[in-house]
Amino acid sequence: MLVDWPLDRLREYRPDRVEPADFDAFWAKTLTQSREAATDAVFTPYDAGLATVDVFDVTFSGYAGQPVKAWFLLPKHIEGPLPCVVNYLGYSGGRGLPHDWLHWSAAGYAHLLMDTRGQGYNPAYPGDTADPDASGAPQAPGFMTRGIGDPQTYYYRRVFTDAVRAVETVRAHSRVDADRVVVTGDSQGGGITIAVAGLVDGLVAAMPNVPFLCHYRHATEITDSAPYSEIVTYLKAHRHDVDQVFSTLSYFDGVNFATRATAPALFSVALMDAVCPPSTVYAAYNHYAAEKEIVVWPYNGHEGGQTLQRVEMLRFAAGQTTK
Repeated sequence: MLVDWPLDRLREYRPDRVEPADFDAFWAKTLTQSREAATDAVFTPYDAGLATVDVFDVTFSGYAGQPVKAWFLLPKHIEGPLPCVVNYLGYSGGRGLPHDWLHWSAAGYAHLLMDTRGQGYNPAYPGDTADPDASGAPQAPGFMTRGIGDPQTYYYRRVFTDAVRAVETVRAHSRVDADRVVVTGDSQGGGITIAVAGLVDGLVAAMPNVPFLCHYRHATEITDSAPYSEIVTYLKAHRHDVDQVFSTLSYFDGVNFATRATAPALFSVALMDAVCPPSTVYAAYNHYAAEKEIVVWPYNGHEGGQTLQRVEMLRFAAGQTTK
């Protein structure tokens, strides 16, 4: 069943934004400090048993210079700098193994798949990146409330910084055309994609699929599905912290990043999605400042378009990277 409003209303939904006055200064300082702490990325050849793709086990400097793992896949027998897709993962997933991620290299792109710090507990996609968490504060199980008492300590400050540094890492690679970098991801990865689109200039495209991490307060009021329910669980115990929690989250809301985006975007939304309800997706989409289009999957849940959405993404990425 539909979990949200009719499509006509969703297309018009452009809610007021709650944006802290120091939003830009907060992110500029965060990124500057992490760049200053960075060391050179290491690309180590990795024998994945693949005949058509060169694979590298990557360690790059993310938030505060902390090490972040990734896979870097290069199609063999293609010369010259390539367009590159930087890929962010859904909630609970880690980078898994290289043969899980052949889609973009098979299409002729360089492909960097970023591990998500602290996650990777999905049995299908184990992760390899720790999250050194300095706050030690109480949280609900999961990652949504880790360090939520202060934007300085919030978990997604580290993740979004890692994601920006992933783009900067591939742009410095000799086999990548720095002017043709695409960012994408599903669910949590879609929310990260929107954040990066708002923080990084010169991206050629952004492709957030059924994005998470958007319009947080509204999400907690209309769905009891995880992971948004982690915020509700936390606030049931920390009853006096509602204002501070949503103040923190305003620094990490995809709706606020969307207004700063300059890259053409392809979104997707599923109208029966109880995990990332359509109105939260449209809140970010309708505020997205650059050229954009959206693919609607009317009878799907959080799985969205899956392989059919990949077809749309190939079309869109090719159109943006060959201009």
